[in-house]
Amino acid sequence: MIGEIIQALDEIAADESIKVLVIRGAGKHFCAGHDMAEMIGKGVKEYKFIFDQCSKMMQMIHEIPQPVIAQVQGIATAAGCQLVAWCDLAVAEEGARFAAPGVKIGLFCTTPMVAVTRAIGRKAAMEMLLTGRYFPASEARDLGLINRVVPLKDLEMETDALALQIADASRFVLAIGKQGFYAQVDQPDSNAMHFAKHTITMNLGTEDAQRGIDAFLNKKTPVWNDR
Repeated sequence: MIGEIIQALDEIAADESIKVLVIRGAGKHFCAGHDMAEMIGKGVKEYKFIFDQCSKMMQMIHEIPQPVIAQVQGIATAAGCQLVAWCDLAVAEEGARFAAPGVKIGLFCTTPMVAVTRAIGRKAAMEMLLTGRYFPASEARDLGLINRVVPLKDLEMETDALALQIADASRFVLAIGKQGFYAQVDQPDSNAMHFAKHTITMNLGTEDAQRGIDAFLNKKTPVWNDR
């Protein structure tokens, strides 16, 4: 499945007709993480391959130009929680629950730790990782792991509405913004500002920026050329 997702992300990144990607679970739950049957009785080479592939998949979510939204129902645990944390945005239903429960089976969630720590901060992440407890959707929202909590019956509609709202923008400018966000977010303030001022200067020279500003000044709806 990870291999198939990597292939799909490659194809989506190259498809200029796609502005926003929504990742949904096909069943009752969003994602329970790795198949534990693959985690026993094998060697370092096999385990390394699994986590090399998983890390590649997670990093691609940040690297592709399209914003990625997680639509979460049921549970999102371990690598499933990592996937939610790594997506750019997340919408969850009221009964959704999030956990990094590896500590309970002797396998600390060190790879989910990277994404979760960046999403919710050190103290909350440490609690999640050290206790393995389930965090309800409302608490996950308050911590910043997810953006919105909605009734289950409205989950798909609300996620699609968010995706469509984002898709109103230029695909090219969305890509500039997403890539710029991750390029500056962990830099010192002065480096981040240096990066941002040069990026916005170059953005101003693009066709869509000029079209958008002109439309704003003339009270018109902009038409994007995605360049």
